Amino acid sequence: MPNPSPARMHDFEVISNEKIADGIFSLVISAPRLASALKPGQFVNIRVPGDPSELLRVPLSYVAADPERVTVEIWYAVVGKGTQRMSEWGRGFTSDLLGPGGHGWRVPEGARRVLVVGGGIGVPPVLCLARELAEAGVAVDAQGADREFVAVDACVGSATAAKLVGVEDFEALGAGEVCVATDDGTAGLHGFCTESAAELLSSHEYDYVATCGPGVMMSKVAASAAEAGVYCEASLERMMSCGFGACSTCNVETTDGMQGACMCGPVFDATKVVVW
Repeated sequence: MPNPSPARMHDFEVISNEKIADGIFSLVISAPRLASALKPGQFVNIRVPGDPSELLRVPLSYVAADPERVTVEIWYAVVGKGTQRMSEWGRGFTSDLLGPGGHGWRVPEGARRVLVVGGGIGVPPVLCLARELAEAGVAVDAQGADREFVAVDACVGSATAAKLVGVEDFEALGAGEVCVATDDGTAGLHGFCTESAAELLSSHEYDYVATCGPGVMMSKVAASAAEAGVYCEASLERMMSCGFGACSTCNVETTDGMQGACMCGPVFDATKVVVW
């Protein structure tokens, strides 16, 4: 558990805020210190002004951070009044956020093949992990490399093709296999990405699985990973009030007791999660 919290206050300015799928936006902000501090799997807690009756910040994961350009990119879904107001922000809008929050993914040392599974707006944290591997000079393509590399396969799911994000990004990174599934069959497999993940886990040897998305999805991925004997981590979403461990509203029930997602998470050892 981070002690003290790594989160700090950061002012930011909006660089762009564009719709990338049905109800999903890409927000790019300028935040110099934050861009250098974030690690894949961590989150930020954003102040969304405009309604004095809404006191809580909006906790969001990020998909990319560029220390050289001092920018952070965040994908978010419009699901309430706060994110609706966010979707109206234009270039030059300013606010502040608290971050980086919690701790991120912990890929085991020596891992050579990784599976990432993202559902809906749970794609950004796992895409961020794959991007870090690529940017570190580690090949994410299992073919044609005569040096040390990590092969990354990805399973991406959404309710429908119109809400699908991240597929082209994984392909651009050179992911070995990119499996797509939609609930209604409008793209890829007619079904769930958990099915594709289970098939890959039964037919390939992986050293690590990272998953983020709806609780029921992550629990199924965790079960498939456990059956295959592969270490799995899951990024859990909880309502967060403070974002730095003071209020206990984001508690996750684990085999080690109740643990705050903002400090002990949001990434947890999947075998220790009791309530998804």
